[in-house]
Amino acid sequence: MIVRPRPHWVRLLFVRRGSLVPRILSQQLFIIALSSAVVLFHGQLFHWKVTLNSAPFSLMGVALAIFLGFRINVSYDRYWEARKLWGAVLVESRNLARQALTMTGRGVEPRPFVLGLIGFATTMRNQLRGRPRDTALEGLLPADLLSRLRDARFAPALVLLWLGEWLRERRTAGQLEPIAAQQMEQSLNELSGALGGCERIANTPLPFTYSVILHRSAYLYCMLLPFGLVDSIGLMTPLVVAFVSYTFFALEELSDEIEDPFGTLANDLALDTLVAGIDASLREMLGETPPPAPVPDANFILT
Repeated sequence: MIVRPRPHWVRLLFVRRGSLVPRILSQQLFIIALSSAVVLFHGQLFHWKVTLNSAPFSLMGVALAIFLGFRINVSYDRYWEARKLWGAVLVESRNLARQALTMTGRGVEPRPFVLGLIGFATTMRNQLRGRPRDTALEGLLPADLLSRLRDARFAPALVLLWLGEWLRERRTAGQLEPIAAQQMEQSLNELSGALGGCERIANTPLPFTYSVILHRSAYLYCMLLPFGLVDSIGLMTPLVVAFVSYTFFALEELSDEIEDPFGTLANDLALDTLVAGIDASLREMLGETPPPAPVPDANFILT
């Protein structure tokens, strides 16, 4: 995730990080070269004059813009839903930590349970990003549970199971009132729901055919556009086509990037930072000193 103050409007015109230019540079150079060739040969292709004007491109441009807008909206909806689900993980983790610290009886050590909540967020991050399930779990979960997680396919669900077993043991021992246990179970259900929602987003990409149609339409439009403009604007054709193609290519690339919000690209969710925030919040509730908050790197990126 790019985290930086908004620069001056002049500087914003030349910002490279976040502009997606590096990812679409080869396509842009190809379109500019094609447009220059069209101007050089006056719109002729093998001694055949391509008789196009700007009228059909006006109609196709509106349709393509609506098509791209729909794609962006769908991708951003996935991105924002994922962020709300991670917000729910933070809220319910705080609720459970507070209840474990204030509602359990004397002689109960709630720290393993609270650290287990941090372990849940960590394993959830690991699963969504395809990392080894036991990454960064040292000191958070019991050794026998860690050994089970190494080969588990759904490690966060096993952590939730362990948290539920901890509640059952406290309730059976009379160290937790049944109504309090029921409330905490409801919060565990909310965590399970957030996990399932993130799995749904991660495991259900947008239909591939939709991406193919949009990709072909955008490229064909930009490749034919120079033939429709060369007779009316002449030498300005490469510049105008470069601007239009940048808009279409960048929007397509952005929608593809945020379609999977759990990756490590510049515009994806900063899952490492979100997990670090949960860790710091729960450790403060335990009375411990949390580690320093993550800061953006030299490119203003939080992962």
